[in-house]
Amino acid sequence: MMRQLYLFTRPNRFVTGTVGTPGERTFYLQAVEGPRVVSVALEKQQVEVLADRLEQLLDEIVERTGTALPATDTDTEALSQPIDEEFRVAAMGLAWDGDAGLIVIEAQAPTDEPEVAEETLLEDVEEGPDALRVLIEPPRARAFIDRARRLVSAGRPPCPLCGQPLAASGHICTRLNGYRRGISLNP
Repeated sequence: MMRQLYLFTRPNRFVTGTVGTPGERTFYLQAVEGPRVVSVALEKQQVEVLADRLEQLLDEIVERTGTALPATDTDTEALSQPIDEEFRVAAMGLAWDGDAGLIVIEAQAPTDEPEVAEETLLEDVEEGPDALRVLIEPPRARAFIDRARRLVSAGRPPCPLCGQPLAASGHICTRLNGYRRGISLNP
């Protein structure tokens, strides 16, 4: 199948954001360059993992180069409109382009052939799953990490007993007195 590659080199914005209320949120990665807006949906855990891996990559860059990578101001604006989901992310790749001094982030659509996904991730090929590829400066990556961590932590608080998210309507906790009983956020 012919691949649609959404390529952004130093976009105006590269952020993660949500639509909906905690417990019912849809997470997005969004790249914006002028009037061009590309949004891809992903899971909360994928946002968390991307932030962690980005931080590890930045730490490795600092260690190898011996130079500090300052952060830019974190983008706190809402996602740009329109938010039209191009695809749901199935795989992600991360790389350092030392020649350009840019971090490469790729989010890929699902495919029925897992070996094709592995072969096409971070590669310039014509066939394969659709992908969003963004190249950003390290300080912008730090700002992305800050926003992603705040976004993930802004969800529903965990139950102190079982760790599952608490809902405003109540929570069924399997650890409460050995059987299921509702716990509410509002005492």
